[in-house]
Amino acid sequence: MATAERGYRERPSRTRAATVWQLGPGRSAEFRILPDGCMDVIHHQGGELLVAGPDTVAKLGTSPAGRTYTAIRFDPGQAPGILGVHADELRDQRVPLSALWPSAQVRRLQERLDESADPAADLDAAFARNDTSDELWVRALVERIRAQRPVAEVAAELNLSERQLHRRGLHLFGYGLKTLSRILRVNAALDLARGGMPFGLVAASSGYADQAHLSREVKALAGAPLSAVIR
Repeated sequence: MATAERGYRERPSRTRAATVWQLGPGRSAEFRILPDGCMDVIHHQGGELLVAGPDTVAKLGTSPAGRTYTAIRFDPGQAPGILGVHADELRDQRVPLSALWPSAQVRRLQERLDESADPAADLDAAFARNDTSDELWVRALVERIRAQRPVAEVAAELNLSERQLHRRGLHLFGYGLKTLSRILRVNAALDLARGGMPFGLVAASSGYADQAHLSREVKALAGAPLSAVIR
């Protein structure tokens, strides 16, 4: 989606493990949402609040002309503790927030956002919380995975068996840590490619065997060739 044309912008969240984003009105557009290990709560004027669960492959959709979106995106592993649901229960799904929280509470929030002069601030306030030791632990775990550390090595450092860590990964991220590692690595590589780095150098810098390996991984997760995805 041409986010520049639609006025896409982000702001830091009051919850340090999250980002608030908005996509302004514009022409009708098709878009491709890539898996990133995150979960979002999304609002648009007159619509119900929607929770986007963790994706395993890209999702395709359309945005009607004139619609504005406001959302909060939780870093990998952070949404379950805030929303009160295991991530694997929402894997590859879009569900109403009212399916997770009391409907009256969600309805009041929807009405406040519909009437707000700054829906991004109001949405952020509804989910704001201070970091807890568990959230800090999750962020430390994600950084190990982002650095492409072997899962067995990470489990040993955390005094967990690989099976225990896998089960925690399902609850936190919606899938196991090897899948999370794969998703984070592809996203990091795409960031480099969007910055203008040649694809061969992107592959080498991101730990892929070669450019063909990078291209296969992007195609598998994004459903489109590397050159098309970065456009």
